[in-house]
Amino acid sequence: MNWLTNFVRPRIKSLIGGDKSSTPDNLWKKCPACGEMIFHRDLAAALFVCPQCGHHMRIGAAERFAQTFDNGTFEELIPPEVAADPLRFRDEKRYADRLRDARSKTGRIDALSAARGLLDSLPVMVAVQNFDFMGGSLGMGVGESLVLSMQAAVDEGRPYILYVASGGARMQEGVLSLMQMPRVTIAVDMLRDANLPYIVVLTDPTTGGVSASYAMLGDIHIAEPGALIGFAGQRVTANAVREQLPEGYQRAEYLMAHGQVDMVVHRQEMRATLSRVLHLLMKKNKPHNVLPLAPRVIAGSAARVSGA
Repeated sequence: MNWLTNFVRPRIKSLIGGDKSSTPDNLWKKCPACGEMIFHRDLAAALFVCPQCGHHMRIGAAERFAQTFDNGTFEELIPPEVAADPLRFRDEKRYADRLRDARSKTGRIDALSAARGLLDSLPVMVAVQNFDFMGGSLGMGVGESLVLSMQAAVDEGRPYILYVASGGARMQEGVLSLMQMPRVTIAVDMLRDANLPYIVVLTDPTTGGVSASYAMLGDIHIAEPGALIGFAGQRVTANAVREQLPEGYQRAEYLMAHGQVDMVVHRQEMRATLSRVLHLLMKKNKPHNVLPLAPRVIAGSAARVSGA
């Protein structure tokens, strides 16, 4: 292990003549809220929450799975195959090229990943909508993944946890994207018919058609602090209603105060909160011998994209 590469601050390292070309550019991350520079190991230990201001940074499926499942152990569902570019859409760039770039960047087939595992010994199904993949937009791939993972949860008797982060429907798929909203709504009804809890965790941001459909159909809605949650942007909404809107009216705390969100939970308390809620709803006793374990963040992605 190179002590300078992993531990010495960049300014000190430059003073002693370190080779900049050999220094990884991801050892330090700047908080987008307060500007604090955070060492990558400290940030991972804090579950990607700024220790200075408490800003919850956006994270992907690998980190969510590792923070939720017992010992970070899970089995990821195989992503479904759907038509890659059904409308042969092109704007400034071909949709097929945008998909290829997103898959190469994230190592994921599409914006949603689902996995089965245990949460304090309770079998659960967890799905994560990743904003890094084309803004977490809802397309045929995301819709099919949600439907199939919810069907699997019903077949296996597992409660369903959905971490949402999305800008809305995927415009490059047109009406085929919009069709996914009623499809997923029917799958949510299947969970309810099976008496299985559907817990939605609203993360930053949850907007557009996603916020107007399955993201607001949960039995319990939990939000991360400061998460942006709404349908349209503040300026568009203000112009539509022709009124001055309250400050922060689309933030998690405002929505909880007005009854649209049940809880606002810090990321470090999220796993314990989900476990407590699900054991209560499933009428299961939480095992006393289960100790809270420090989440083990998985580096990289659990899913591999062939040819990416």
